[in-house]
Amino acid sequence: MIEVQDLKKSFYPPAGELQVLSGINLSIKAGEMVAIVGASGVGKSTLLHILSALDRPSSGSILYEGQDVFSLDDNALAAFRNTSIGFVFQFHHLLPEFTALENVMMPGLISMATSGQAGKRASFEEIKEKAEKLLRELGVFERKNHRPGELSGGEQQRVAVARALILGPKVVFADEPTGNLDTHTGEELFKLLLELNKKEGITFVIVTHNESLSRQCHRVLEMVDGRFR
Repeated sequence: MIEVQDLKKSFYPPAGELQVLSGINLSIKAGEMVAIVGASGVGKSTLLHILSALDRPSSGSILYEGQDVFSLDDNALAAFRNTSIGFVFQFHHLLPEFTALENVMMPGLISMATSGQAGKRASFEEIKEKAEKLLRELGVFERKNHRPGELSGGEQQRVAVARALILGPKVVFADEPTGNLDTHTGEELFKLLLELNKKEGITFVIVTHNESLSRQCHRVLEMVDGRFR
């Protein structure tokens, strides 16, 4: 499903070049659940942001089902990211002025507003119905009209997962999704991701420091100094 070839990423602070990724090669199969582990600062989050097309690499390529996504211009890349990829952040990044339901609907509404293919666009009611279905499946339907500040940390992350799933992505990237939660709540959220992988066949790539959780994935990849061990 995903082929990563000699991926490199450098940043250029005043002190000079800082190479964060030093030649990543990786294959991810459809339906896999992959954990990426490693010490802080080895490039895990940078890699996840590039895999999810939130950032561009300095060199190398990422093929999604044979398509080199970084050959796309910015508009086409944004459209690909919106429709094909879901992302769950450590800090949920829900919009505080909107309800849980509105937050989950947001990617669908953006897609509806920007799509040039009117015949294929979902309607507002269809997006709302799917968002409510996801919130129900994730156990937070009763909280759909609450704003993020009125939700617990676990509830906020469940809403964030629902938002990542609203457009039916083939792959979901999660950057320390349990890192801001207590142990029990984090385990419950991870169990939910495992169930989604098993039942829906969604591919997950998860950055985590939690060894007991990472061992439940199909594969565990350890990063050291910008590459896999």
